[in-house]
Amino acid sequence: MGGIPDDALLGMRDVTMRYGSRTVIDAIRLAVKPREKLAIIGPSGSGKTTILRLAMGLERPTDGFIRIDGQYLWHVQRNGALAPAGEQQARRARRAVGMVFQQFNLFPHMTALQNVTEPLIHVLRVNKKEANDRATDLLTRVGLATHLDHRPAQLSGGQQQRVAIARSLALRPKLMLFDEVTSALDPELIGEVLNVIRDLAHTTSMAMMIVTHEITFAADIADRVIVFDHGRIVEEGAPDVVLRQPQSPRTQQFLKAILER
Repeated sequence: MGGIPDDALLGMRDVTMRYGSRTVIDAIRLAVKPREKLAIIGPSGSGKTTILRLAMGLERPTDGFIRIDGQYLWHVQRNGALAPAGEQQARRARRAVGMVFQQFNLFPHMTALQNVTEPLIHVLRVNKKEANDRATDLLTRVGLATHLDHRPAQLSGGQQQRVAIARSLALRPKLMLFDEVTSALDPELIGEVLNVIRDLAHTTSMAMMIVTHEITFAADIADRVIVFDHGRIVEEGAPDVVLRQPQSPRTQQFLKAILER
């Protein structure tokens, strides 16, 4: 129903997003399968962040359907048809999705450990001991075992972003969204965050959508690359094809500009 493939963990059908007279996403059709790692590239302002915000349910599309893990974000099925639904339905559907933003959005008065236990206790209703154990395991996984009691102001930007990744992992999403998570970091800190995401891509069953300008990184971790321009997908395919032998003139132009920096 809604024209979305049955095997899609995330499916978008004819999704459009307008702000007034400006069209940011233009009738997109997109599907992400379970376990798939999808890299999204394209020039600034092309709609990449908006597509993640739509997938997370942070924005309601002007038109179209979005389904996550078998549930529609903004619609419910009634009498064999899809009817519009509200925020309550979106909250239910988005439980399968986690997102890491460009900015870290950590609670400044809480330690790294507390920042990760917070969603476990208040969203998943996990008891405090189990929450502490799970949060400690996650922070250890992202290389912060010795920083559990540090507050954000005591951490580098790369360390703060790794806490944010651990916090999103705590809710055990089936789909994780990464929105240019290294863009706010100093150049010497970018590698430590990319290494964490690379490890997750290679060792977990989560599906991932990763907006990035790091082309070598995208080639390494992605099963598929899509290229956005002016709210549309102008090219998609395997990394070896899209990144090394692009067919679209717009993709060729974008990659040339990126690689010549």
